[in-house]
Amino acid sequence: MKAKDADILIIPGYTNSGPDHWQSRWEKRIETARRVEQAEWSKPVRDDWVNTVAEAVNEAEKPVVLVAHSLGVATAVQALPLFKKPVAGAFFVAPPDVANPKIRPKHLMTFGPYPREKLPFPTIVIASRNDHFSSYEAAEDIASAWGALLMDAGEAGHINTESGFGPWPEGSMTFAKFLAHL
Repeated sequence: MKAKDADILIIPGYTNSGPDHWQSRWEKRIETARRVEQAEWSKPVRDDWVNTVAEAVNEAEKPVVLVAHSLGVATAVQALPLFKKPVAGAFFVAPPDVANPKIRPKHLMTFGPYPREKLPFPTIVIASRNDHFSSYEAAEDIASAWGALLMDAGEAGHINTESGFGPWPEGSMTFAKFLAHL
């Protein structure tokens, strides 16, 4: 699949992805990419976020590819039962451990627990070994339950702007290869 043949939905996490974040850069660069806009970025309400993602998928005109970061991953997975259109694939980056009561902000837990069924589409999960929102082991466990390919990003923090990931060329190349195999 080529990017022009898909509706690529950019699904940011808590507080959105700023202008230098890799998701924002990809959105500008990929013609068929569009951001799923949440009404309230700093006070996420699970049902509102989930319904917004489901609406975006159900309004798509081409096969959907999800590109989610952080709480966007949890939102996308929780929205699955509401999808009326098929999803071609998902590229999930830095999924938070929504079952860990030590993770802050605490309202991230309202997006859990993750469903543990195998996902009905090809999925890549990219996780870091020092992400303050999830242990690598938690990401490894959920990727395995989902039947996803887990990619080890090494010591990459939360794989966001604050961790030094603006353009993120390695992520872009990985996404291009993933898309080519859908």
